[in-house]
Amino acid sequence: MRIPVGVIVERHKAKSAWLDFVCRPVAVLSGVPTAAPWTVIESSAELTTYYAGEAVIELHRTETASYQENLSSGAPVLWVVLRPAGTEVGFELLMVTADPAEGEALTGAGDDLVEAVPMPESIQQAVAAFNAEHHVARPFIKRKRERSAFEAPRRSAPGSED
Repeated sequence: MRIPVGVIVERHKAKSAWLDFVCRPVAVLSGVPTAAPWTVIESSAELTTYYAGEAVIELHRTETASYQENLSSGAPVLWVVLRPAGTEVGFELLMVTADPAEGEALTGAGDDLVEAVPMPESIQQAVAAFNAEHHVARPFIKRKRERSAFEAPRRSAPGSED
């Protein structure tokens, strides 16, 4: 299932000697506005809010357990990924995901900016409907380790009790 969304990003002056500005995603819109990417929504001396552009949340049947975990957390979120670019704002919109495992994995490498933003109610309903249709509960099965042919049975020391 594919859910088209729009992303809102804030850019504000940094309180740092090493950075001039800091960008961060602040919201995801259900649906896609007709505005062009990186359209200024609001601007002041300290803060500029942009419509960053369109992204698509892709839902996969094999990830329904992760989506369910996100929805049942009490505060479902979407992870927005911005990648550094040579644009005026300094970033390009890379992707949006509802999968907590994927969101966490994207924070591990590179210079990408990954932020969690609240999931809109309409997207929560779409993800819940997708889960209701595709989720298959899989029981947890703990695997037992088999002894190798080279492992000898344990011996106890003389005088010790087992």
